[in-house]
Amino acid sequence: MREEQSNKPSQKKTKTNPKKPWFWPLVYTGFAVAFVGMIWGYNVYVSTDSAEDAEWSDAGSKPEKVAIETNAQAENMKYPFEEALLDNVEVVQHYYDMEADETTREKSLLVFNQTYRTSTGVSLSMNSEPFEVVAAMSGKVEEVNLDPFVGDEIVLSHANGMQTKYRSVTGILVKVGDEVEQGQPLASTSENEWNPTAGNHLQFEVLDNGVLVNPESLLAF
Repeated sequence: MREEQSNKPSQKKTKTNPKKPWFWPLVYTGFAVAFVGMIWGYNVYVSTDSAEDAEWSDAGSKPEKVAIETNAQAENMKYPFEEALLDNVEVVQHYYDMEADETTREKSLLVFNQTYRTSTGVSLSMNSEPFEVVAAMSGKVEEVNLDPFVGDEIVLSHANGMQTKYRSVTGILVKVGDEVEQGQPLASTSENEWNPTAGNHLQFEVLDNGVLVNPESLLAF
C-alpha cells in the first residue's frame, strides 16, 4: 500500500501568469514619441533664435543706413537760408492763399506784361542783397534747371514725400543725383526777368506728394 501510494504521481497546482505581448512595445513606442518630440521642439527653438539673431546682425551690419532712414523720417523742415539771417530776410511776395487776408493776397500777385499771376511759393529777399541758399531738408537733387528768364532752379526730393524748389539762384553747387544734407549750401540768390520787382531774391516752393503747399504754414518767416 505504501509503495502504491508513493508511486502515484504527485499533482501540484501551477500558478497561471498569462503573457501580455503588447505591453513592452507600447512602452517603447511612448518613449520614442516623447524623445522625437523633444528633438523637434529643440530644433524649432534654435531655428527661431537664429533667425532673430540674423535680423539683428543684418541691421547691425548697416548702421549708417538705419540711422539715415530714421533721421530722414524725424527731420523737420528748416529755413532755406542760415537761421542767423532770419531777422534780415523778409517775404516780399507770399504764397497765394484764397483764405488769406486781402493785404497778403495782394502781396501774392506777380505782374508780368500787365498780367497778374499768383505766386506758387514765397519770394524771400534780404534788402535785395544776395545771400546763400541752403537745403531746407536732407534729400536728393532731382532737377537742376537753367533758365535766366525765370531764374535757375534746384529741385530736391525728400524721404517724407515732399519736394522743395529753390528758384532765382546762381552759382549752383550741386548736380542731379547728389544726396544733400539739411543746411548744405546749394547756391546763391539772384535776380530774374520774370519777377524783376522782387530784386535779388529766392523763390522757395514746397510740394507735398505733388501738391503745392504754403511754405509759411511750415515755417514762421
